Amino acid sequence: QVQLVESGGGLVQAGGSLRLSCAASGITFSSCGMGWFRQTPGKESEFVAAISGSGSNTYYSDSVKGRFTISRDNAKNTVYLQMNSLKPEDTAVYYCAAQRFPSYGLGWYSGPGKYHYWGQGTQVTVSS
Repeated sequence: QVQLVESGGGLVQAGGSLRLSCAASGITFSSCGMGWFRQTPGKESEFVAAISGSGSNTYYSDSVKGRFTISRDNAKNTVYLQMNSLKPEDTAVYYCAAQRFPSYGLGWYSGPGKYHYWGQGTQVTVSS
């Protein structure tokens, strides 16, 4: 049974930092591209960041580039999202997702429909 379990969300003031973790089980983790998405009520899921299976390639949305860092530890089957300089508009439920054997073609990482497994989400709230 595949499980992705996020943790690390919470309430933080603007300008602060949080580190999200996503622990995976039931999958060959190093063969999966991993992504972070976020969603607010009434809006579609938004791509945040992604990382290749080896960790050698990372991708970010323009809205978080330079502030967020995605990383992974394949020995621990865990992907991280370090979020710095948080803004109120970063408030959302954050989800991690796994894509089995990604093609690594153009745009492999940005569409939520391309991911096979999802976590339950963790709430991030940034106060002004």
